[in-house]
Amino acid sequence: MTGNDFVTFFLRTPFHIFLGNTLLITVTGCKTGRKYSTPVGFYREDDTLWVISSRDRTWWRNVKDGANVSLLLKGKTVEAFANAELDEKDVEAHLLKYIHQMPRLARSLGIRIEHKIPNAEDIERVAKDRLFVIIKPSLANG
Repeated sequence: MTGNDFVTFFLRTPFHIFLGNTLLITVTGCKTGRKYSTPVGFYREDDTLWVISSRDRTWWRNVKDGANVSLLLKGKTVEAFANAELDEKDVEAHLLKYIHQMPRLARSLGIRIEHKIPNAEDIERVAKDRLFVIIKPSLANG
């Protein structure tokens, strides 16, 4: 069992509450038409969910041009629309917001915090290897 399998299992149980800002996203493969699910961390800004991913991962490529997805969010299935943000300058701006929302994750990304401000060079470097997936849950989900 991989780490993702373990997290996926817990997201499908009542114990999902212990995983806080983690959801299960299900995307449809552009080439295969198969469904792929992966657990991802997120932060919420108004009615939008933001997911950071490494560019080395493959799941986000299925939403690169925008696509409908299914989420398992806080124990409920939610339909949504997802789109990948690849522009490095936009990723830098979102990284700053992300670190502001979840400062404890700066270290894991290799971003130094100096006087409560993320290091600009670190932000620029990390933005080259990362992207954000912007997720808009459908209004019918409440």
